[in-house]
Amino acid sequence: MRLVHLDLKGAAPRVSYLEQVFPLLSRLGATGVLIEYEDMFPFKGELGILKSPYAYSEEDIERIQQLAELHKLEVVPLVQTFGHVEFILKHEKYQHLREVERFPNSFNPHVPDTLALLKSILSQVIEKHRRSTWIHIGADEVFHLGEGMDSKNWMSRNKGDTGTMYLKHIKEVLGFIATQYWGLRALMWDDMLRKISVGALQGERTGTATVAPEPGVSAGPVRVARTRVSGERHRPHRLAEVRGGGTPALPGARAALLAVAQEAMAWLAPLLRRYDHYSVLCELLPVGIPSLAVCLQSLVNGGFTEETKRKVLEALGFQSMQLEQSTCEGRGAFPGAEIYHMVEQVNGHLKESILKALEEESAIKGWFSPYHRKRQFGNPRNMETFGSKVLKLHEDWESFVRDLRAHLERVYFPDTVEEWMEENVNPYLDQLRDLVRDYR
Repeated sequence: MRLVHLDLKGAAPRVSYLEQVFPLLSRLGATGVLIEYEDMFPFKGELGILKSPYAYSEEDIERIQQLAELHKLEVVPLVQTFGHVEFILKHEKYQHLREVERFPNSFNPHVPDTLALLKSILSQVIEKHRRSTWIHIGADEVFHLGEGMDSKNWMSRNKGDTGTMYLKHIKEVLGFIATQYWGLRALMWDDMLRKISVGALQGERTGTATVAPEPGVSAGPVRVARTRVSGERHRPHRLAEVRGGGTPALPGARAALLAVAQEAMAWLAPLLRRYDHYSVLCELLPVGIPSLAVCLQSLVNGGFTEETKRKVLEALGFQSMQLEQSTCEGRGAFPGAEIYHMVEQVNGHLKESILKALEEESAIKGWFSPYHRKRQFGNPRNMETFGSKVLKLHEDWESFVRDLRAHLERVYFPDTVEEWMEENVNPYLDQLRDLVRDYR
């Protein structure tokens, strides 16, 4: 499986853009998409509070799956079940479920309401993805685990540590999935498992796993991968040596748990939208596509070979690319290529050209300083020496930004467009706008 991780905690694209992107992903060698919805999922009932104002509709979720199926891409929904739950714990309604009261990052696994909430969230997501054979439970970067008073008390009473506490919660989550959704396979990130001793992991190994079928469904045979823990603490990117079924497993849960090491599947995540729910946006999807194309084709061809390079250029419509400089030459013919080039212009020229005009123009520094502008006092003779140049620069960038905004609005919802402009354009263009206002 070669999965492209669509992290929608920021800059979620419109479904109309995914219609254009999915065929390209398939052509580049992807076999599936890992979709981390966060607040873009159309939660219902009491969970409605978690929805973004721009969340996908139920019809959108169905359309995404139809598109994936059309282009032979398996959809794997990702529901964070331990850490990275800021979009949940930021709400006053759920603050009592925080591991540490003042941090919204991670769940307190000892409060019964935590598992009850997770069951509701998982149920709603899984019910809308009945075609999917996999569910990803996240479980990475559980910051501050063990720092809450409930956790400290639990570790003291049970003579345990954060590792055993982590495994206990994960097994409860997997037990629910196995009981309610027979045959659904679970994935998780492996970073927290790497911190757990080999002995602790061996202690969880029973060698078998049972799966309770849904009511009315006959129980089928259960294949459980046998796992032998490596004698080393762990190798880079590897938690366990795999034997038997070809997948690492932690069979103490009531389902076969895939403790996903990096080699177990080809995981690709250049399409990160935010580091967490509170951070600024990362790169936009159209700008990340060339990087993604190189990653996918390198996996397909076993490295960045000449064949890889040829296929990437052909798929993206570029004439050449220089990996060392992270540059692509040519117009490009992939969905969002216009945004790719326009963002290059913003990154490469907007800030530089405006600061150069404001800071290096001697007439501005000498005859139109902040002092002059504040008091609306200046000599027209000197102001005219820079006026036409500044007005032309302002007009050109305003025209460019109007075009950029129009392209962004075709791909993104209004909140993303505004945020991206505020972060990348307005800090510099607003300085020029203010100068032109004062000049006029």
